Amino acid sequence: MEQITSLKKRLARLVSDMFGGGVGENEIFPLFESPAEPKNGELCLPCFRLAKALRTPPGEIALTVARSLSELADEKKIKEISEVKAVSGYVNLYFSDELFRSLIDELGDISRLSKLGEGKTVCLDFSSPNIAKKFHLGHIGTTVIGNALRNIFNLCGYKTVAINHLGDWGTNFGMLICAFKMWSSREKVLSDGVIELEKIYARYNKESRNDKSLEDSARAAFSSLEKGNEEYLELWRLFKEVSLNEYMKVYEILGISFDSFTGESFYTDYMPAVVEELREKGLLKTDDGASVVYLSDYNMPPALILRSDGSTLYPTRDIAAAKWRKQEYDFDKCVYVTSAGQSLHFAQWFKVVELMGYDWAGDLVHVPYGTMSFGGEKLASRTGNIIYLDDLISQAVEKAEKIIDEKNPDLKNKRETAVAVGVGAVVFGGLSAARIKDADFSWDTALSFEGDTGPYLQYTYARAASVIRKCGGDEVSIICSYSPNDGEKRLIMQLSVFEDKIRSSLKDYEPSVITRYLLDTCGVFNQFYHSSPIIRAPEDAKGFRITLTKKFLQIAGSCLDLIGMAKTQEI
Repeated sequence: MEQITSLKKRLARLVSDMFGGGVGENEIFPLFESPAEPKNGELCLPCFRLAKALRTPPGEIALTVARSLSELADEKKIKEISEVKAVSGYVNLYFSDELFRSLIDELGDISRLSKLGEGKTVCLDFSSPNIAKKFHLGHIGTTVIGNALRNIFNLCGYKTVAINHLGDWGTNFGMLICAFKMWSSREKVLSDGVIELEKIYARYNKESRNDKSLEDSARAAFSSLEKGNEEYLELWRLFKEVSLNEYMKVYEILGISFDSFTGESFYTDYMPAVVEELREKGLLKTDDGASVVYLSDYNMPPALILRSDGSTLYPTRDIAAAKWRKQEYDFDKCVYVTSAGQSLHFAQWFKVVELMGYDWAGDLVHVPYGTMSFGGEKLASRTGNIIYLDDLISQAVEKAEKIIDEKNPDLKNKRETAVAVGVGAVVFGGLSAARIKDADFSWDTALSFEGDTGPYLQYTYARAASVIRKCGGDEVSIICSYSPNDGEKRLIMQLSVFEDKIRSSLKDYEPSVITRYLLDTCGVFNQFYHSSPIIRAPEDAKGFRITLTKKFLQIAGSCLDLIGMAKTQEI
């Protein structure tokens, strides 16, 4: 917040002056932090990193600083500070009532954030399922993380381009075409959709393990597809149409949209130029019939560009796509949200783009995430442990509806609320922990209205909304002499770091920063709610608490929007 930032700058200058400039204010400013315990004030200065420069023990530094700042506060030369204490090498600072009252007006003001991305474009490549396969729980990570990052970039003033780089090209489509011709029909595919495509693909894959001629047939079919075989192209279009129809239903219920669905196949005509450019620049080498770019100087295996039969691979397509996107969107960053298992692949082709001489190679960013398991078991098609996302969402909504029936049977718009809670639980499951960590989806916790869960966040938001409704939504003036209690102070300080959390999540491409912040903020609000009556508060406190509750709603609502969860007015 601007007032707190301004105060920290002024304090840093004063501390620097106390020691004759022996340590600069620019070195002191970033040392200020929020104490872990509310009893230690609203701001503290650890003096340990100053000890070497000043050749003085941290405890002595803290005592000197506390004594000087206390005198300035007593003389009203630092009106924002009411008390200063030196404790074990820390200078603990307590804000004045006047500062707390003025901070309320500033809460939720994120106008400065919109300037961060002014005039800049970010492409975000996320979700990107392989067509002819059902959307399953394993896809939730890339989908919700990518969507949250898009929302964060938008909030910070960037122009974003959300790209669904569909997996709609490759040898697996040779397998699918062969399987279709052997065992299926257009009528079956139109009737059963992706389920039929998955069934025949799995059968072909299984039988090809014992019959190597099937692998040869699949490779030949894909090569023919790449060369423009019209019969095969017609089948491929059918597979893609059926798949997209199903995916769009999932995206609609998740509330996620895309600006582009240009999948791998879109870049077919651009790949020959990439291969030729690599050859002209002396980067392309032949290795056992395949065309590769050697990367041993960078401690990586070769990047495969062409198979021995001349068909393309993932790096070829990704390089072609990156070049096209740079020309089309002139991005400042192109962000790829995929599993951590693909980290080597991205490191390889990013390096190839750099070796090609493109200075924008440094603007390519891979955002990896961990695996998702269900009930403690790793998702794997070969073991049958696959949880389809549409089934998961349906079950989540049904379970949420039963819980709501028990908790609030007279609730209006019960189905709408159940959808919000059920979908929110699934989204939260993909965003609750740091993205690189593996996650486990469990019904026992996902739909609980207590603890670190999606429904808990929505329930707390609904509780605050209910308070404001009962107050009639009237504006109530804040009495200028009101002294906030400890619970109110803590909530103000918690809400005041919203902008910092946005900046942190943007810098690290980490939506879980917002999720964890919202969990903590809901916890602080609930403590405030239970300890400080709002509707029946004394007149001098009522306006303050209503305004503070509205600020909580504003910031909590923004957090829910950012992570892609619905704001519930009542549960």
